[in-house]
Amino acid sequence: MLVILFFSFCSRFCTVHLVQTEDSVLLFVVAWTITEIIRYSFYTFSLLNHLPYLIKWARYTLFIILYPMGVSGELLTIYAALPFVRQSGLYSISLPNKYNFSFDYYTFLILVMISYIPSKYEFGVFYIKSCNRKS
Repeated sequence: MLVILFFSFCSRFCTVHLVQTEDSVLLFVVAWTITEIIRYSFYTFSLLNHLPYLIKWARYTLFIILYPMGVSGELLTIYAALPFVRQSGLYSISLPNKYNFSFDYYTFLILVMISYIPSKYEFGVFYIKSCNRKS
């Protein structure tokens, strides 16, 4: 799981600067922003022992819309960056070199995209089940 989180982090932050004008960036930034506003409002009101129903409802319901929206935005952004990465050889290391090691960032991003969907689906199922236990 930590490996997938690392790949997800690297693919997001090492690629987005190439495709900043893509609509997919706006898609996942909006999803992340709304999610964080709801999350920290929930935590704050919980600490104050005054949790409004609307905040609780938003925390456990809007996930159904925001989670696929964020994942789609992230995957579309990575996909949009693939031509730039392939053309430029960005973050790739080719042989021969003194470490006798090669790394193809383009292939890495494709593998991240393939591994992204099952891991995100599993997290979504886990999150929904944990919400049901809390209710």
